Amino acid sequence: MAQTVAQPTATTPVVPAKLPLKAIAPWAVFFGVLMMILLYFVGAEQGATSVFNGTGVHEWVHDARHLLGFPCH
Repeated sequence: MAQTVAQPTATTPVVPAKLPLKAIAPWAVFFGVLMMILLYFVGAEQGATSVFNGTGVHEWVHDARHLLGFPCH
């Protein structure tokens, strides 16, 4: 017993919904700033520009430094 699949007969194009820039911009800025802060901690949080004393942050992001190509030792 063969099953037949009904094929749609109407060829209405599917149009994706448009998102206004005003709805996307605040989120883009938020995630952009968040990524810059993360990049700072991964790439530069040690030495003269460190925000926190000690090597705690350095040890937490140590492998990420090497993955992204930042030298640290």
